[in-house]
Amino acid sequence: MNIWLVMLLGGVITFGMRFSLIYLFGRFQVPETMRRALHYVPPAVLSAIVFPELLLRDSVLDVSFDNLRLLAGSFAILVAWFSKNTLITILAGMIALFLLQYFL
Repeated sequence: MNIWLVMLLGGVITFGMRFSLIYLFGRFQVPETMRRALHYVPPAVLSAIVFPELLLRDSVLDVSFDNLRLLAGSFAILVAWFSKNTLITILAGMIALFLLQYFL
């Protein structure tokens, strides 16, 4: 029961925070500089999550060919460059990592 209560409260709090920002942005005119700055937040957050997973192994920088995540990530970057499709990029990276782990 406690898990369900925590999940419910977490959902309500998350919804409240997001709704309040949407409500405030709807009522006030956001400066153009702020809009441009907010445009770069998602790529920055995604980079902060992804790059440590690709480059660090056991908390040590690993840019060798033994780092299968880096190889799969590099392949995903190439797929993203050519396809410009997020779903195809994610699937290609996942499949590449799976195949590298299976065959190497």
